[in-house]
Amino acid sequence: MSTKYGELEVKFYFDVSPRHCENFLKLAAVGFYNGTTFHRVNPPGLKVVQGGDPNSKTMNRATHGLGGPGYTIPAEFNSRPHRRGTLSMARGNDPNSAGSQFFICADDCGSLDWQYTVFGEVVRGMETVDAILKSKKDGNDNP
Repeated sequence: MSTKYGELEVKFYFDVSPRHCENFLKLAAVGFYNGTTFHRVNPPGLKVVQGGDPNSKTMNRATHGLGGPGYTIPAEFNSRPHRRGTLSMARGNDPNSAGSQFFICADDCGSLDWQYTVFGEVVRGMETVDAILKSKKDGNDNP
């Protein structure tokens, strides 16, 4: 994964979340994520960076965090913990509402276990996540 802050190398957990892995890779293959940003960084109470929203390609920050691919996939909650480096799918209030948005844990986030689908981990490039965390943000946690 390439960002303006650096590169990330990800390992996927096909054994516990095959639909989420396939969905993420399919969207990446068709360029869905090209030009998107990490639109939500270090929200209160969590150390995560969140991206994957097609609305983040626009300057209208009021819509960032609301977009998706036009479909949702069912949750695949699993025993993988939300710890530093975890790649997990973001969703709305409905546990089965994940689509394209994802987040990376920059610290242990055990409160998210069994609430969000873990589908991979960063195996190289956590310094990139740390750089995103340190970026200047507005009042809505947007860098």
